[in-house]
Amino acid sequence: MKTYKYQDIPRISKEIFRSVRTLVTPFTNENARSLRCGETVLLSGEIYTARDAAHARLAEAIRQDEPLPFRVENAIVYYVGPTPSMPGSVIGSAGPTTSYRMDAFAPLLIKMGLTGMIGKGERSPEVISAMKEHGAVYFGAIGGAGALLARCVESSEVIAYEDLEAEAIRKLTVKDMPLTVVIDCKGNDLYTKGRAEYLQSTNNK
Repeated sequence: MKTYKYQDIPRISKEIFRSVRTLVTPFTNENARSLRCGETVLLSGEIYTARDAAHARLAEAIRQDEPLPFRVENAIVYYVGPTPSMPGSVIGSAGPTTSYRMDAFAPLLIKMGLTGMIGKGERSPEVISAMKEHGAVYFGAIGGAGALLARCVESSEVIAYEDLEAEAIRKLTVKDMPLTVVIDCKGNDLYTKGRAEYLQSTNNK
């Protein structure tokens, strides 16, 4: 059986996303408020990785009035703990983790100016309320396609909490990362909307 390397996987082509918006970081509040639930975007620029252990440390640093390892204002955080990189690869598999693990900490970061989050799964009412109040967007990445998403990463650098290994905070430079606006700044939720539309379509049959 042939073994494939990450670099053998083709990059995601813009040609299959003809009616999407292109976003480049920094991701301003104005950018965030212009997006609508259900839109597809291609994201390029610098983003940061952080999972629950890193979020706990960030929250503690904020409570202690200590400096943070990156500027939260107008930033996008990707909920991911990548696997070790293979020879010749920038990063290992980099698929999204379940976002509810970060729900206890997300409202504080949103209040600090965080404008974008990338993950999978639903968010708590508290997170959605903070998004509506301060203007933030929750993007969904393709679950189960970590190797494909890794091809969007042009560089990766550990910038904080190296002892957390896979869950250390990394600064990633990404190009044309395909994302879906799952929850917009008005609180419109694709999970709720999608279920409602499906039920309506079945009732109309």
